[in-house]
Amino acid sequence: MSNSDSVFDNLIIVRGAGDLATATIIRLHNSGFKVICLDIDKPTVIRRTVSFAQAMFDGHAVVEGVRARRCAAEDVMSVLAQGEIPVVADPEGRCIRMYKPEVVIDAIIAKRNLGTNRGMAPCTIALGPGFVAGSDVDCVIETTRGHALGRLIYEGSAKPNTGIPGNIGGFTTERVIHSPCAGVFISCSKIGDIVKAGAVIAHVGDCEVRATIDGMIRGLLHDNLTVPEHFKIADIDPRGEKAEYLTCSDKARSLSGSVLEAVMHHLSMKHSD
Repeated sequence: MSNSDSVFDNLIIVRGAGDLATATIIRLHNSGFKVICLDIDKPTVIRRTVSFAQAMFDGHAVVEGVRARRCAAEDVMSVLAQGEIPVVADPEGRCIRMYKPEVVIDAIIAKRNLGTNRGMAPCTIALGPGFVAGSDVDCVIETTRGHALGRLIYEGSAKPNTGIPGNIGGFTTERVIHSPCAGVFISCSKIGDIVKAGAVIAHVGDCEVRATIDGMIRGLLHDNLTVPEHFKIADIDPRGEKAEYLTCSDKARSLSGSVLEAVMHHLSMKHSD
């Protein structure tokens, strides 16, 4: 695929606007790249204070000094010209065909491929399981915590999803809260609140949602979203007041650096031809 008609040299489009995607976007933006972000109209991310997905609800979001703004596809260029990140409701990736980026990054973290393929750009990168490097995309980034976190994979796949959240303060599955039933989510707490185990923090339909452990609410779904039973709706950090909820996590920073490495590798190989 040729990108000779791209509006900007080395334009990058990131699919997804959650916390890992946001850290990646910030790293690329601060490295001088023009980045467009695509997501669904009503994202179901819970780490909203560190996710550009919040721009879908509020019109804008600021994470670590980088500002993102929701806009229509035709307004992307004006937002980029102001030094901001355009966030477009475009789960199908129409902007990819429109703007012909040099790199497409799938950071949806769906644990499966929702349509990203090597024909989308000269370089395609995907975070996490569900992709085969060399077939679906050019490069896969390992997202499982541990020795291989952030490893660039050019042949094969990332480790399968374990379904077990990362260990924080000795807690894994206990710190992530899922909906007890299907219904509309309404919170009665906010991200950053310190809570005790058993405290009611939200409702789904007529069901109460209670804190599972003591700690700080680090993630919480946006109000008025309809969720199925056992859907991830909140995250409690057992470190309490010491928890960081306004800056990108260590895992997100690690992965963003790996993505930047993969992008620079592609560009160096391209310029050496």
